[in-house]
Amino acid sequence: MAGDPIDLIRLGGDGNSVILRIAGKEEGKRPDEADVLAGEFVVDTPFVRGTLKTWIFPEDLTQWQQALDALDAGHDIAWCEGTSVPWLYIELDEEDDRCQVKIKDHAMSQTSVEVIVPLADDWFDDAYRRLDLVWETWPMSEE
Repeated sequence: MAGDPIDLIRLGGDGNSVILRIAGKEEGKRPDEADVLAGEFVVDTPFVRGTLKTWIFPEDLTQWQQALDALDAGHDIAWCEGTSVPWLYIELDEEDDRCQVKIKDHAMSQTSVEVIVPLADDWFDDAYRRLDLVWETWPMSEE
């Protein structure tokens, strides 16, 4: 894995933050194995701090784009739900311009954490830019 980490997801404000930091690409060890991105969720609040390792597959990035589109249209999202990696949920509170972010580690620790963060309109432009940067930095194809 080379290069500087990139925050694919960066939600934060009011002392709380949730970040999905991508460290780099891990190439499949066998010809039939897909490349993946290695990363970790970083949660930081005045009450709880922690990290959770994860892997992002090419189809996950495509689904993140779809999740961003749904969020931008005012819908709650569930990302990576039903997969072997941690699940991310974002529920919007449009009256408050905030959202509730939940990360669920169903496979290892069977723990989840929920954080409330502000969600400004300009967050979406930054989120799409971050996604494009990850695709450009570590190109992967869905197979």
